[in-house]
Amino acid sequence: MAISKPMTPSDILMATSESDDIEVAIADPTEATTTEQEDGSVVVDFGGGMDAEGATDHDANIAEFLEDSDLGTLANELVDGFLADQNSRKEWSMAYVKGLDLLGMKIEDRTQPWAGASGVYHPMLSEAVVRFQAQAMGELMPASGPARTKIVGKITPEKTRQAYRVEQEMNYQITEEMPDYRNEMEQMLFRLPLAGSAFKKLYFDPLEKRPVSIFVPAEDFVVSYGASNLRTCPRYTHLMRKTANEIAKLQSVSFYRDVDLPDPEPDRSDIHEKYDEIDGQDPTYLTDDNRYIILEMHVDVDLPGEFASEDGIALPYVITIDKSSKTILSIRRNWYADDEAKKKRMHVVHYPYLPGMGFYGTGLIHLIGGLAKSATSILRQLIDAGTLSNLPAGLKSRSLRIKGDNTPLMPGEWRDADVAGGTLRDSLFPMPYKEPSSVLYTLLGNVVEEGRRIGSVADIAISDMGGQAPVGTTLAILERSLKVMSGVQARLHAAMKDELRLLANIIKEYMPPEYDYEIEGDFNRQEDFGGPVDIIPVSDPNAATMAQRVMQYQAALQLAQQAPQLYDLGKLHQQMLEVLGIKDADSIIKLPEDMKPKDPVTENMAMLKQEPIKAFLYQDHEAHITVHQAAMQDPKLQQMIGQSPFAQAIQSAMMAHINEHLAMAYRKSIEEQLGVPLPAEDEPLPEDVEVQLSQVVAQAAQKLLQQNQAEMAQQEAQQQAQDPLTQIQQKELQIKEMQVQGKLQLEEKKLQVTAQNNAANIEIQRERLEAENKRTGAQVGVQREANEHKRVLDRAKLVIDATRNTSNGK
Repeated sequence: MAISKPMTPSDILMATSESDDIEVAIADPTEATTTEQEDGSVVVDFGGGMDAEGATDHDANIAEFLEDSDLGTLANELVDGFLADQNSRKEWSMAYVKGLDLLGMKIEDRTQPWAGASGVYHPMLSEAVVRFQAQAMGELMPASGPARTKIVGKITPEKTRQAYRVEQEMNYQITEEMPDYRNEMEQMLFRLPLAGSAFKKLYFDPLEKRPVSIFVPAEDFVVSYGASNLRTCPRYTHLMRKTANEIAKLQSVSFYRDVDLPDPEPDRSDIHEKYDEIDGQDPTYLTDDNRYIILEMHVDVDLPGEFASEDGIALPYVITIDKSSKTILSIRRNWYADDEAKKKRMHVVHYPYLPGMGFYGTGLIHLIGGLAKSATSILRQLIDAGTLSNLPAGLKSRSLRIKGDNTPLMPGEWRDADVAGGTLRDSLFPMPYKEPSSVLYTLLGNVVEEGRRIGSVADIAISDMGGQAPVGTTLAILERSLKVMSGVQARLHAAMKDELRLLANIIKEYMPPEYDYEIEGDFNRQEDFGGPVDIIPVSDPNAATMAQRVMQYQAALQLAQQAPQLYDLGKLHQQMLEVLGIKDADSIIKLPEDMKPKDPVTENMAMLKQEPIKAFLYQDHEAHITVHQAAMQDPKLQQMIGQSPFAQAIQSAMMAHINEHLAMAYRKSIEEQLGVPLPAEDEPLPEDVEVQLSQVVAQAAQKLLQQNQAEMAQQEAQQQAQDPLTQIQQKELQIKEMQVQGKLQLEEKKLQVTAQNNAANIEIQRERLEAENKRTGAQVGVQREANEHKRVLDRAKLVIDATRNTSNGK
């Protein structure tokens, strides 16, 4: 607390002696400080105030740092806004109050048209509420917990384990650490169909050190009737009732401002008074209620002073006010510390039944309240008519002077009537009461049927369709009958999703990082809840009841029978068991991802026992295929399997498993041709990579085709060689070949003899020719010698003649 005042001389004459001094006593001088201002004034601070630096803490209570005058002005404005919001929903409140009488929870003693007349209420409205509460509770809050997780983005083993930890922690907190959660949910689901709107508020309790989710009835949650939703609404108020001790506890932990509050004033709305009347509470209790009415307002406001926004835009705050004294207990920022946009944080979830004309939803009171009132009236008339018919009343003669003729006759009452004379029969006159009207009874049935149909509580006559009706037809009728309830269930699913996300944020921000139980690995809450794991309810927004989900799965099973190769039957059956509520469905039905590698003989044993099996890429597929085919061709096994009623299923399983090995073997063969492994089956491929890979694989597939064709040709040749017919044909060919070979050998011998003869003739002819040649040569030699001799002689003659001529010339 500081005092700022200029120190100027005073014009007031002091009637004191000059020796008297003015002293100012300070209780604790160490806490008082003086600061001289530029204008000469002095600011004296006596301490006792809050440190202004504490206001910079994001979670600080700003009300501790504002002047009382500013707090008073702000409180008046906010309370006036609250009253305006409350007045805007006045008609909705009046309709709700009138509809509460139709529940029939209070026994009515009627005195009109006579004392003891029927005061029964038709249970149409209460039946619809009870059925909805039981059905919705089973959907939203199963015994294992309401939360499940969904991985956002690529699924990896690490993300799967993280999602499992988050799901376990959420369900653990809700079912174990938040014992009031189920009770709050049951109350909310009972009030929701009546009022049309209900709210859940989530926060971290600083006293119990745990998350809290409480049910806030619509009458205690005030929003302007023209608002569209909580996220965009500039102001909504939670009306709380707290005792002085509860407020003192919150003040002790500095959650509320430490101020003295006056005694509380009774403040009961029409809705709360009607609740007290239905519950049979004593009206004197209203004056003994010593609880404070606390308004927790989530409002966009521009605070005064140093907390005002620079641009004048209102920011989201949570302001708590005592309604009777208009005292502000706390002001806290309602945005995250690292959020530069300063968006409003949500702490409340709106559960609507059906959309209404304004912010609040439409409930069964608004939908079938008129029908319930008409059904109650008709039912009372039928009961009263039956009472009057069974206990007739009338007049008895006494001079035609009737005693008490101004009051109606009670059932079984006979009054005295004065009559001059006559017989006893003439002296008695029964009143002409009729039997209960059949027309009125039929009208009651029509009214009730319409109300039950609108309220989605009509019984579905599935038995009238016959046992051979297709599942699709039954499902269509069931869906049409539950269309309204399916829409309500979808809205509850969406609201429950928002609630679980708020709870997850509270666990992440306020709970200690260590888990309360032992887990595998070194993990903490902050890291797990901050990852790519979405938390959603276990309820199914597409099916409002178990019967509807069972019919859907039966339809899926029928489709699977037509094309079993397109369906994962194990997964389908496992989900069917989970829908039926059977525990440990994953251990009853083994899915392929849960199976381990087995040798081929163990696989054969599993197939004979009709147990699921799975092939793995690294296995020796040719060896597995060989063992499986050997088992299928084994005559003893075939004989025993043929006697089993599951023979076709066993053979189909074997062929399917062989095909699985065959497909993986083909993949490995392609990889061998490529020289590199192919991408994983579930790995997404970019378009350009897929095109290039397809081109390369096409070449490898062509090479593999040629190689396989050559191997198949060789195998076919070997198989043909082992064929008996082929062997007979080959023997016949061998015989024919031997015959041909014998003929060839005979012909060859003949040819040899002929050749030998020809050779001998040729030799004789050659010798003859040689002799002829010799003789001819001899003759030629003789002739040559003769000719040579003659030529010599002729030459000699010539020489002689030449000599002679020479001699003669001389």
